[in-house]
Amino acid sequence: MEQNIRHAANWFEIPVQDLPRAQRFYETLLGHPLRLEQLGAYSLAVFPSDAAGAGGCLLHGGETPAPSTQGTLVYLNAMPSLDTVVARVEAAGGKVSMPRVDLPGDLGCFAHVLDTEGNRIGLHALA
Repeated sequence: MEQNIRHAANWFEIPVQDLPRAQRFYETLLGHPLRLEQLGAYSLAVFPSDAAGAGGCLLHGGETPAPSTQGTLVYLNAMPSLDTVVARVEAAGGKVSMPRVDLPGDLGCFAHVLDTEGNRIGLHALA
């Protein structure tokens, strides 16, 4: 039976070494709370998302891989303003590794940041 594909990604996990520190960083950066959950040996701080949208979390414990600037790059929603979110990075304990890049047409803009754990994360917004 063929299923309709709604999104290219369904779930992402950002590995962290210090969950409270990482949670503070992302809550400060994005301006909204993350929900704490426990799943066996893993502790999660879950990003808010619509039921039909892609979701994700910060992941600690178990056999969580080490944070990294290499490999897969996750882009978080920085709406309504990329500049506002990027302005919070250093105050939250992170570093801007690639400043704002404007995309062609109405595709918006993005930037890359390093979080408190050493992960490279993308931020994207339409403005």
